[in-house]
Amino acid sequence: QESSAGARVVELDELYWFLEYKPRSETRENVYIMTMVSRKPRQIVGHVVSLDKMSRTIQRMVDAASDAEVYCTDGYSGYLDVVFPGKHIFNMHNKNDTFTVEGVNADLRHYIPTLARRSRCFPRKLENLRAVLDIFVRAYNRFGAQKERYRSLHPGATVPFSLFDFL
Repeated sequence: QESSAGARVVELDELYWFLEYKPRSETRENVYIMTMVSRKPRQIVGHVVSLDKMSRTIQRMVDAASDAEVYCTDGYSGYLDVVFPGKHIFNMHNKNDTFTVEGVNADLRHYIPTLARRSRCFPRKLENLRAVLDIFVRAYNRFGAQKERYRSLHPGATVPFSLFDFL
């Protein structure tokens, strides 16, 4: 788990996938990835890979991260039983308050082949998925921090931040 001191607004969301390949006729086991993302800077400040998405699992993620002023969630009812240290905005009508975390979850699905929909790649063990996600989160946050640093050192730069600036 990563944490970021001083995050003002964080957003929480969950995505799911399956362990192992099974024919559609068999029951597949869901794996939930819950993410907590700060808006500024755009960082993954908490994540959990679990076989459930119950309130107590989300609570462990929230408790392990640094406190924020505002916590934004979508309409999933499991968030209602979580005790947030700041204000909780529960938006069941649209994704206006969770646009950042939705984007990060799209990045997870894009950059981690295991999480791509309708993929032939799939995790065979929960531990493997956790390890891949841990490595991705560290790299994603490091890249984001460098990007933020570059932009603060080069305000109004006409050339955007690139991978070469990261290296």
